[in-house]
Amino acid sequence: MDCEFVQFEKDENVGILTINRPKALNALNIQLMNELDATLDNIAADAEIYALIITGVGKGFMAGADIATMKPMDYEQGKAYGIKGCALFQKIEDLDIPVIAAVNGFALGGGNELMLSCDVAIASEKAKFGQPEVGLGITPGFAGTQRLPRIVGPRVAKELIYSGRVFGAAEAEKIGLVNKVVPPEELMETAKKMARTFAKMAPFAVKYAKKAINEGLQTDIDHAVKIENDYFGKCFSTSDQEEGMDAFLEKRKATFTNK
Repeated sequence: MDCEFVQFEKDENVGILTINRPKALNALNIQLMNELDATLDNIAADAEIYALIITGVGKGFMAGADIATMKPMDYEQGKAYGIKGCALFQKIEDLDIPVIAAVNGFALGGGNELMLSCDVAIASEKAKFGQPEVGLGITPGFAGTQRLPRIVGPRVAKELIYSGRVFGAAEAEKIGLVNKVVPPEELMETAKKMARTFAKMAPFAVKYAKKAINEGLQTDIDHAVKIENDYFGKCFSTSDQEEGMDAFLEKRKATFTNK
């Protein structure tokens, strides 16, 4: 589909998805949600993309959901809107490839929740974060009450959500919300460098590692170890496992084929 608010490009095996609604600080409206959904489907179907970067244009990574869209909603409409947003961000989390959030600016509400659905987050020094929904009379609605405690711990998440306060990149790094903070001019190159590092690894191994982590976090440790055992075993049915180990023993660089 032709997208007005989403740009996508490929840099070899790295995909770059850019949210382009700068006049609204990239706020998430229905059109943008639909464009993201369709773009993510195309990315998932492209076997030549081994890592994905998500970023935004201008001062916003994504400054939350569109308040004007939500204001007239009743219970059923609000619930359906939350389900739609959660499903969209779950699609990001469920991608087989690593997803890096390159947070260029405001990541508030739905924007912070978008970042939480990514595997790794790199932030510009100018980035701002927060879940300010309680100040609008609502809770976080796109899985923020669930992913945020899993990433920063329940006590920190509760303080952030109950207060609705906005905070900077340095604090985000301190509490483990983002992996790294860099000057604005270094953001995309840092994200691309990390994405290229991921893309050089055996794609099946990275995919299975991501699945093992994500699925294991949803269960107890005994079952989680069994999940890991299964994906570990599956690696030995790939050509890339043979290539990786042959290359190690022969003291050369591996050439992976995603097979």
